[in-house]
Amino acid sequence: MSGAGRGPTPGAESGADASAQATPQDPGTADGPAAEPETGASSAGNATEANQAAAANAGPAGTGTKTKRKGKKRSFWREFPILVAIALVLAVVIKTYAIQAFWIPSGSMENTLEINDRVLVNKIVYHTRPIHRGDIVVFNGDGSWDPGPIPTNGNIFQQFGNGFASMFGFGHPGDILIKRVIGLPGDHVACCDAQGRVTVNGVPLTEGSYLYPGDSPSEQRFNIVVPPGRLWVMGDHRLVSDDSRDHMGDPGGGTIPESAVVGRAFVIIWPISRWRILPIPATFEQPKLNASAAGSGAGAGNGAAETAALLSARLQPSGPALPLSLGFAGALPLTWLQRRVRVRIGRRREADRERGRERGRNPGRKRGRNPGRERGPGRDPSDPGPRRGPA
Repeated sequence: MSGAGRGPTPGAESGADASAQATPQDPGTADGPAAEPETGASSAGNATEANQAAAANAGPAGTGTKTKRKGKKRSFWREFPILVAIALVLAVVIKTYAIQAFWIPSGSMENTLEINDRVLVNKIVYHTRPIHRGDIVVFNGDGSWDPGPIPTNGNIFQQFGNGFASMFGFGHPGDILIKRVIGLPGDHVACCDAQGRVTVNGVPLTEGSYLYPGDSPSEQRFNIVVPPGRLWVMGDHRLVSDDSRDHMGDPGGGTIPESAVVGRAFVIIWPISRWRILPIPATFEQPKLNASAAGSGAGAGNGAAETAALLSARLQPSGPALPLSLGFAGALPLTWLQRRVRVRIGRRREADRERGRERGRNPGRKRGRNPGRERGPGRDPSDPGPRRGPA
């Protein structure tokens, strides 16, 4: 009786505690681990919804790849006309204002230039420096050696139109010739001295480096002061060259106007075995040549070569292959550059749209000086917080 009055035995108390501790781990209770499958199911449901949303955004399998490939194909065909247009414009610009190829049909400039040689003519050089003695120049013979008005270049738009037409065989290119410059405006050019040499301002020229082997400097006598704005030109194959000596009865006394010069021939590009630069011979670098002209006069020639047998080295513009090739060479980097710029702009716009969509998905997000800082979960936004001061 006394034991019963004192309360439960220690063993019973321990059993009760053990029963109480085991209760949360009992799988049969509602608060035990039986709740874990429900949480897992919820996570799996969320993952399934996310996968379905991603699949809906991605579309059917392979659609993204096909779309990208189609986009690339469309992009290529959209870029191709741009490439062709840029190449064509560049080709006309290069041919009209910079460099043009010409074909040599005769031997009046042998052996410097042979029949069927292709030469490149620089059209920019005389915008940066004056014509020099010894230059091999390409010029239009209309109005000087041939009847007709003296050619004029016109404005840049007219030049572009003429260049476009001539590249494809239209228009009138003129009587294009090629010769070497012997006398500049104001020079006194004469032939011959006691040794049979051509003189310029009294200085004899040593022409053996470029004259056709066996040719004399000239078999025609002449004595002329080159008028202002004109040039005295001669071929390197003097026996067969139709040049200034044979047109002394024409306007200008056989000289040609500087305005008729198309450009300077500076390199042979074809055939490959003939490739070479066309420099100014050393004899034209003599300082005494720059002396002022002394006296004037002109004499008729009594050369041995018959006029009917002379060659004028009339040039024919080469085909459009070279300017078009140069045009495509210049168009490729320009097309690539404008494409890169356009792609970058498109990416920036897409990034801006993506940021806008991100803001639309999170409308409650606020910007501030510390956008990552958040209030505590139990704090009232209207509560100013504890006040500091004396109690």
